[in-house]
Amino acid sequence: MSDTNSSSALPHLPSSISQPQMPTWAPASQQKIIPEARTIIYKSDIMTQLMKMIERVSPSQANVLVLGESGTGKELIARAVHEKSQRRNKPFVAINCGALRETLLESELFGHEKGSFTGAYTRKIGLAEAANGGTLFLDEVGELPLSIQAKLLRFIQEGEIFRVGGKESIKVDIRLVCATNRELDQEVVRGSFREDLFYRINTIVVSAPPLRRRKEDIPALVNHFLNSGSHSFMNRGKTIDEEAMQILIKYEWPGNIRELQNACERLQILSEGHMIMVNDLPDAIRNPEIKDEGADFDPAVPLYELEKKYILKALGHYGGNKTQAAQGLGITIKTLYNKLHEYGEFEKYAVHSKPVKD
Repeated sequence: MSDTNSSSALPHLPSSISQPQMPTWAPASQQKIIPEARTIIYKSDIMTQLMKMIERVSPSQANVLVLGESGTGKELIARAVHEKSQRRNKPFVAINCGALRETLLESELFGHEKGSFTGAYTRKIGLAEAANGGTLFLDEVGELPLSIQAKLLRFIQEGEIFRVGGKESIKVDIRLVCATNRELDQEVVRGSFREDLFYRINTIVVSAPPLRRRKEDIPALVNHFLNSGSHSFMNRGKTIDEEAMQILIKYEWPGNIRELQNACERLQILSEGHMIMVNDLPDAIRNPEIKDEGADFDPAVPLYELEKKYILKALGHYGGNKTQAAQGLGITIKTLYNKLHEYGEFEKYAVHSKPVKD
């Protein structure tokens, strides 16, 4: 979709639209303290390369697909693309496609006419229309129902929308940026995502690295989160002990930057004094191996039940052949027979099906 220089007045914008105070970024040594919702902080090589790619692709009008795990800052990347584009002074509109059910999602995205359904007392301008001239960001695009995918595809191809209940098409000029933590090519194979839409939205693919792959950035991120945010002024300005920082660096952060920010906010509020020490860190971060080793333990399931389930699963795998199942389990055939008698399952497997070869 081409850029627009139209100065025509936009309709009243929904509250979810961000006006053009967009992100800035710089290596950590040059980073100024600004609201973290608009900040990408980095000094790692992998993020340096990502920023260079954003610089290259942003001036184009190509659709962008941002891939990455939850909490890696995909929306920040989308905002960065918008800020570096010719559309920077137009709206940046974001919608989480997984947060609304199908009927509400269509109305939120494309708008609706008065009386088009129960409760539609007034006309509503959809987010796609409100983003006219700017950037539309579809987060969790892999969650879109197939019916909405078809309408989104038509919107991309024709550059026009129909409000729910509307009969007239509305021309809309936007740049589309999508994000997902799913493998969309596999969703295409499974039939849950349209192949034609997949190729329309992934003209440019940008990958947001998980925090475990950019650990060099953790000290700068920690210091940033400890000195900014929604906390009271009295809680700001805390520093962190070097040993505690090393523990934060070594931790794998499965929730990525979102988890790190949450941890810093808790430390900022709950730790005493101006220095955060090792003992202030949560046990799950100080001793992650303990958490991992017991993560799947369910005290409500006795060992007997787990053993029975595993042995019967082995028998199913080998087509009921007790000899092969015993070999696969690493036990004797006599032990297997005794277990089946114990479970009351011996008669069921008294005659096995045709042996299954490895």
